[in-house]
Formats: sequence, structure tokens, C-alpha cells
Amino acid sequence: MDTLEKLTEVVKARQGADPDESYVASLYAKGLNKILEKVGEEATEVILAAKDADGAQRDDALIGEVADLWFHTIVMMVHLNQRPDWVLDTLAERFGVSGHTEKANRS
Repeated sequence: MDTLEKLTEVVKARQGADPDESYVASLYAKGLNKILEKVGEEATEVILAAKDADGAQRDDALIGEVADLWFHTIVMMVHLNQRPDWVLDTLAERFGVSGHTEKANRS
């Protein structure tokens, strides 16, 4: 089982957990708007970390912020009964297709 599968299983298991004992359960208890707020907050933190990154070496601050964004996005996906691995499937389908072509095919 890869990291995405393991993390998804843990996030699913936390849906029914005690909100006082699980951060993920506390997000679920607060509802979709709180989860979306966290996704937006983490996206902003990624942007700010990227602006500070010089690109010359591994930037642990940026990596950490992207990890937080991905984590909260997984929480959102599970809350909405979407499988995070479907995102990987979609990316795999797009592999080798020009970004311009892929975008044009959406409409």
C-alpha cells in the first residue's frame, strides 16, 4: 500500500472518531466549510512559501506547506466521497497530452 492509500484509509477511519481526540475528526465535525477554509488557508501558505523559495535547493518550508495542502485536500475529497486516487488516475490519463489540448478538450 502506498502513502496515498494509507493516508486515505486513516482519514476515512477518522470520520467517526472523537473530535476531541482527532484533528481530522474535528474538521469533519465542523463541516465542509471549515475543511474548505483549511484548504484555502494552506493554498495561501504554499503561495507565500513559494515566493520565498529560491529554487536552488530543497526548501523544507515549501515542502511542508505543500504537504499540508495535499493533506487537507485529501480530507476534503474523503468528506465529499471522492477517492483521492482518482486524481492520480486523471493525471495519468493526461500524461503525454499537451496542456493546451487537454484544456481545450474540457469544454
